[in-house]
Amino acid sequence: QVQLVESGGGLVQAGDSLRLSCAASGRTLSTYAMGWFRQTPGKERAFVAGIDVSGRSTSYADSVKGRFTISRDNAKNTVFLQMNSLKSEDTAVYYCAADQAGSTWGYISRILSNYDHWGQGTQVTVSS
Repeated sequence: QVQLVESGGGLVQAGDSLRLSCAASGRTLSTYAMGWFRQTPGKERAFVAGIDVSGRSTSYADSVKGRFTISRDNAKNTVFLQMNSLKSEDTAVYYCAADQAGSTWGYISRILSNYDHWGQGTQVTVSS
């Protein structure tokens, strides 16, 4: 069983940057595809970014493409989400998730139900 803990959220102004971290314990993340999702009140949790086990393949929601970058450090068992040029519409609780079926290079899922392990979330608030 892998436990995920997000950190790095906070209150920033539009145009600022934040870097979220997702630290894992219990098992190595090196065999999991990883994803970041976000959720606002009254809405479904939505895919933001994903990365395959190698770190060489990534996928992004159109709304964050070119502004957000997902990366991973398997040696440190950590996944990151660098968020630049933040907008008020990026305000949400951000969750990291691990997909245990994603041990194949190049595999990334955008589907919430494919992810097996979730962190508790970290709040990101962007003021305009």
